[in-house]
Amino acid sequence: MKIKLLITTLFLTINAFAQRNVTNANDSNTPLHLLQPDYPVPYGIPKVEDVKSSLNRIYEYLNSVTPTAFVDSRTGEEITDLSKINSTTALKKGDYRIVSYEWGVTYAAMLAAAKATGDDKYKKYSIDRLKFISNAAPHFKKTSEEHADWATAGPLRGLIAPKALDDCGAMCTAILKTKMAGERLDSQLLIDTHIDYIMKKEHRLKDGTLARMRPQADALWLDDMFMGVPALANMGKFTGDKKYYDEAVKQIQLFHNKMFNKEKGVYMHGWIQGMTEHPQFHWARANGWAILTKIEVLDVLPENHPGRPIILKMLKDHIRGLAKYQSGSGFWHQLLDKEDSYLETSATAIYTYCIAHAINKGWIDKMAYSPMVMLGWNAVSTKINEKGQVEGTCVGTGMGFDPAFYYHRPVSPFAAHGYGPTIFAASEIINLLNNNKFEINDSSVQLKK
Repeated sequence: MKIKLLITTLFLTINAFAQRNVTNANDSNTPLHLLQPDYPVPYGIPKVEDVKSSLNRIYEYLNSVTPTAFVDSRTGEEITDLSKINSTTALKKGDYRIVSYEWGVTYAAMLAAAKATGDDKYKKYSIDRLKFISNAAPHFKKTSEEHADWATAGPLRGLIAPKALDDCGAMCTAILKTKMAGERLDSQLLIDTHIDYIMKKEHRLKDGTLARMRPQADALWLDDMFMGVPALANMGKFTGDKKYYDEAVKQIQLFHNKMFNKEKGVYMHGWIQGMTEHPQFHWARANGWAILTKIEVLDVLPENHPGRPIILKMLKDHIRGLAKYQSGSGFWHQLLDKEDSYLETSATAIYTYCIAHAINKGWIDKMAYSPMVMLGWNAVSTKINEKGQVEGTCVGTGMGFDPAFYYHRPVSPFAAHGYGPTIFAASEIINLLNNNKFEINDSSVQLKK
């Protein structure tokens, strides 16, 4: 019985990878090269109006499930007078926490969507929520100082008293981008708190690399390149102070030197000070945070900064590595170099955005990479359901030293990590389509010269 089951399993596995579109036509009566392949996702050149439609669907959903209000958690009564906040004050419940790092990414992405589409509703989404948070922060800080026994457990606790880079880095980046876009936010308290935490309070290795004390002491998480560095780079642009640019470049180099696998062209997820060997699990979303960091830094780093060519080379090397691992469906796998791990949406969206952005900025060869980002977007678009939710996103993930930990992480449309990257990807694909001409040539997507 076991042998029969094994044979059946092997047959199904082989069949899953077999070409499904078998034809009985022959070359004497049909030009076989013109037969339509059996693609698992849409293949071809996306239409701008379809990409905008996907964006709008996400917006409508998120706008309806991320309210801006405080309530008494016991009674559900809305609190409009912030002087009356107390130990039971909570954010009004929606589908997502509007103060999380995932939502910092989403706010920044909404700004990009407004610029790409010309529709200010996306920008308004971010401004309304960042103003709400910024206006409330001083009140929560005051009560936390007056009532230290309870107020640090409040809904803005991570923003006013960060304990990890996750608490503040991405949100700080979104705030800085919004202010530099000319919008008025009374957010200096948050900016100062977040930058001070990243620069002075986050745990570091002896060489200065931003680190954590879990799951082991002196642990590097590739995620933290993004959780800390873009905020520093944007602070450099916001203030004009070169020290923030220098620190951002230094951090990328420190992470890269320890965690980049030159042979594969991608990063390991975790690295522990003192270990003689470092298990290499090339987790897709962590690689997404790493490439997004380089994009964010290059967007603001002065052209004459000595670190710019270094970061640009790292970006090109990483893109070249990622290109090797894109699947035939357009998605990337949860573990990049493990084809039996599942196809994951958030990482695919991040790569699609970053590579498209690099093309639009002229940093990489657009003829070589444009078709793969079109395929990436077509894949991601299949995961945006009619409600506007993004499906197929891995939930929050720590660092592990065994494959099962990564292979079996759940996916959920309520995993907030999928929304900002998908909005970013849609926005950049719109820019790519608007600024270039594409064609189907001999059945393949090609950039027209």
